[in-house]
Amino acid sequence: MGVDMRMNLSLFLTIYVSSILFLLVFHIMFLGLWYIGLVARVAGKKPEILTIIQNCAVLSIACCVFYSHCGNRAILRQKPFERRNSSWFSFWKKEERNTWLSKFTRMNELKDQVCSSWFAPVGSASDYPLLSKWVIYGELACSGSCPGSSDEISPIYSLWATFIGLYIANYVVERSSGWALTHPLSVKEYEELKKKQMKPDFLDMVPWYSGTSADLFKTAFDLLVSVTVFVGRFDMRMMQASMNKACDGVPHADILYDHFSEKEDLWFDFMADTGDGGNSSYTVARLLAQPSIRLNTKDSFRVLPRGDLLLIGGDLAYPNPSAFTYERRLFTPFEYALQPPPWYRVEHIAVNKPEVPCGLSELKQYDGPQCFVIPGNHDWFDGLHTFMRYICHKSWLGGWFMPQKKSYFALQLPKRWWVFGLDLALHADIDVYQFKFFVELIKDKVGENDSVIIMTHEPNWLLDWYWNDVSGKNVSHLICDYLKGRCKLRMAGDLHHYMRHSSVSSDKPVYVQHLLVNGCGGAFLHPTHVFSNFNELYGASYKSGAAYPSFEDSSRIALGNILKFRRKNWQFDFIGGIIYFVLVFSMFPQCKLDHILQDDPFSGHLSSFFSTMWDAFMYMLEHSYVSLAGAMLLLMAAIIFVPPKLSRKKRVIIGILHVSAHLAAALVLMLLLELGVETCIQHRLLATSGYHTLYQWYRTVESEHFPDPTGLRARIEQWTFGLYPACIKYLMSAFDVPEVMAVTRSNICKKGVLSLSRGGAAIYYASVFLYFWFFSTPVVSLVFGSYLYICINWLHIHFDEAFSSLRIANYKSFTRFHINRDGDLEVFTLAVDKVPKEWKLDPDWDGEQPKQLSHLRKFPSKWSAATPQQDPLATVRIVDHFVIQRTEKPDLETENGPVTH
Repeated sequence: MGVDMRMNLSLFLTIYVSSILFLLVFHIMFLGLWYIGLVARVAGKKPEILTIIQNCAVLSIACCVFYSHCGNRAILRQKPFERRNSSWFSFWKKEERNTWLSKFTRMNELKDQVCSSWFAPVGSASDYPLLSKWVIYGELACSGSCPGSSDEISPIYSLWATFIGLYIANYVVERSSGWALTHPLSVKEYEELKKKQMKPDFLDMVPWYSGTSADLFKTAFDLLVSVTVFVGRFDMRMMQASMNKACDGVPHADILYDHFSEKEDLWFDFMADTGDGGNSSYTVARLLAQPSIRLNTKDSFRVLPRGDLLLIGGDLAYPNPSAFTYERRLFTPFEYALQPPPWYRVEHIAVNKPEVPCGLSELKQYDGPQCFVIPGNHDWFDGLHTFMRYICHKSWLGGWFMPQKKSYFALQLPKRWWVFGLDLALHADIDVYQFKFFVELIKDKVGENDSVIIMTHEPNWLLDWYWNDVSGKNVSHLICDYLKGRCKLRMAGDLHHYMRHSSVSSDKPVYVQHLLVNGCGGAFLHPTHVFSNFNELYGASYKSGAAYPSFEDSSRIALGNILKFRRKNWQFDFIGGIIYFVLVFSMFPQCKLDHILQDDPFSGHLSSFFSTMWDAFMYMLEHSYVSLAGAMLLLMAAIIFVPPKLSRKKRVIIGILHVSAHLAAALVLMLLLELGVETCIQHRLLATSGYHTLYQWYRTVESEHFPDPTGLRARIEQWTFGLYPACIKYLMSAFDVPEVMAVTRSNICKKGVLSLSRGGAAIYYASVFLYFWFFSTPVVSLVFGSYLYICINWLHIHFDEAFSSLRIANYKSFTRFHINRDGDLEVFTLAVDKVPKEWKLDPDWDGEQPKQLSHLRKFPSKWSAATPQQDPLATVRIVDHFVIQRTEKPDLETENGPVTH
């Protein structure tokens, strides 16, 4: 393309470093002027370092592009009138128009005309006597030898000085003038302006495979502490049990709530596993907040009003429970969907819950939506500390009122329906005090004809079947021996999909009629096809009633691990590249590769290549310590990574195959890199001189194209104590990685690795790592993604790992219940296949007159989808609908067969 990349690289480094140093000195001086009060007070705001770096990069690139096309040659001085005629307007002169059009076909002549006319030098050093010693001179314009040095100012220097001057002028004006800048906004005005922001600041889905995420390291630490400290040593549920008290003579008044029991009918919602991606969490919250949802069916349409009660089944924020994740991933989406009341304060702690709104004396009088929550395993990672602070000690989740005081509760609903919200902690079971409370409640208050809904975080029926395990023995005891068939529905989250199983009529007793999993509240998607064969619980048979996404779609989605793993988990490159480099670290360099490059048939090349690859592998086993240790550690990690669902023998086989694929890929990449370097050396493209080839070349070209008759460079070198040109020299060496790598490789092959100093060895392996890491990251992602795909679709293992890697925000749903006047429970599961990624301020919300409580608004949600056709209100649909009949007779023997214990 006619561009000298070496000149661009060296020129870029010189201008880039100089620009950064110049602007840093300017900012220090400007802050000094602010400190002594010579500029406006807003100038005290520190400049963004990233902004300075970005501006310097753009400035340097512009100068390099200019030099590539126009050079540094200064045109001869012309008379003012002649220079004026060769300006911008020459194109429009009739006598020259044909000349321009003809030159348009000859791009080189046109380029010279543009460079000489539009980017001519600003003059000579004699025109600026005060700056004559501080300018960079242009290349001599005369042909052949010239009698004296040119005093024409370099066009590159002019361009650089212009950009720097524009930056300084813009910064000074921005920080030192204008009414808005010298009179900053008040706090009230700032808050009003903030409310008018045009886009929400939602967080992205959690990058579970990020090797650089501090949140994930904190999650791992919290999980370790929770398992070692809170499991079996300290249980917050015991502390809650000890603090139970009777209010107004009613025992367990802070756990049992009956204020819904007198209603004629009741609408309520269930969702779980929210607080991951902001788009997905807000999508569900927006649907929950609507006064009603209009759904088109095949023949007609249905209108489902908003639930008076919202039940959340745990895992409120990912990846760990902290103030940041609860506020940004949980509260922010819900507050955007349904705003809290005006008197709500983020820092407010509710001491005497329920703190009902002003004008109401008891909870029964409040007609707004309410919310009850149970914690999930992620909420227990810090021993339930954040959950207690944000759920049990606060009164509002957005516009949903939270009367809840403990992590478990019982709700008495109309028509003899009950909801038991159980806290399983990290044990997957309830503690003895919780068990005692619900047993006493069943004996004292739950009638023989009553119907109970049990809400837990984990769906033990699916997980126990999958892991071939038995958990939740206290919960099973409660259901089978005390409820005795009155449990009409068990619902849970944890698995981020929707599945329903209904009991099959048989002679065996049925302790639970329906099993429902809905963890699509905002977290990444989980597969359904892995659990397609579940069919039994407590000795009774079940059949699949619905699955969302379908088994076929779930299997198809898993293919994304091969195609999208790296795009979705680019942070994983950091770990993957290091692992691959450790595997082949001891095999660099490969000095004897001539036999592969000989003129043999293609089959001979392949045979030699794989033979060399096998020799390298044997060398690793016999002589390498670092690579062999890395391979053994990786093998142990791969075996442990395989789920314990499989036998030990199968886990070892899968682990060996997995590591073998990674090791083979690393060896192939190592040999390809070495072959590339060897080819360049043989063709004398690399290793033709020492380490500072680029710098030496640059100094030669610099003296030829950038004359320095006043000795400016020497003075700068003296004043900077040698930092200039030392910084440029070593920066160029750092950017000239291929030459450094090739020269060191040649020295190792001739004299051995022991001939290198520690610094030389570190530089060599660092340069090799840079290129090897770049080439290996796509391969490690492809191998690992293929492993996950094979495991999830062929072996039905790694269901969590294989889908958390995809970070799918789509396929979100919640379940809406209706206890009708006849006492039957209608169940609707509403879903959105595709979650919007772009939002805008809802004009209906913005134009509506705000009321004291947001649930009274017709348009309660602040943001709507940027594309109306993608708005959740337009795309929501029913994916499952069934009815649970009320209990008429308590005779289990007639309905389900004899009861056995």
